[in-house]
Amino acid sequence: MHARNYRHVKNRAYTRKEYARGFPPPKIVKFTMGDIKGQFDIEGQLLATERVQIRHSALEAARVATNRILMDKLINDYYLTVHTYPHIILRENKMIFGAHADRLQQGMRRSFGTAIGTAAKVEVGQPIITVRVKATALETAKEALKRGSAKLPIHCKIVITKIQQAPSKTEEAPSKTEQAQPESEII
Repeated sequence: MHARNYRHVKNRAYTRKEYARGFPPPKIVKFTMGDIKGQFDIEGQLLATERVQIRHSALEAARVATNRILMDKLINDYYLTVHTYPHIILRENKMIFGAHADRLQQGMRRSFGTAIGTAAKVEVGQPIITVRVKATALETAKEALKRGSAKLPIHCKIVITKIQQAPSKTEEAPSKTEQAQPESEII
């Protein structure tokens, strides 16, 4: 089966793992990478533009592509997070076509199907990957998110936001009317 057969959200999510025997675990190795405790100035997000299911292999490919650019150019001065978790079980009722196929297949009898993978259901505007970097590495973050979006089955929107630093204890916090809204840039 092709991956495009599982891209569109058709029915309710199937997550009953106690009924599906031997479902494959998700291929995503890590969900957070880089310097977790660092202070960063810029946050870039990869936002979904469609309601779709993304397979676990596509999420892992996007994570690897994004992380490779950041690691090569920034070494460990970044923070990367994959937000979506592939919890939906994808099933396939294998049908064999060709000569003598009628002896091997059962048609729709016992058509529950075997688990072939997992997928994450993504809504419109939901963040898939978030990258935090210093202000000097803005172009690197844009390039990394662009490479990661190429591995996903949908067109994604890249949103760049300045991170508001929390005021220190010695400084006085601004009132609610004085707080500035974060500046965003959509690519």
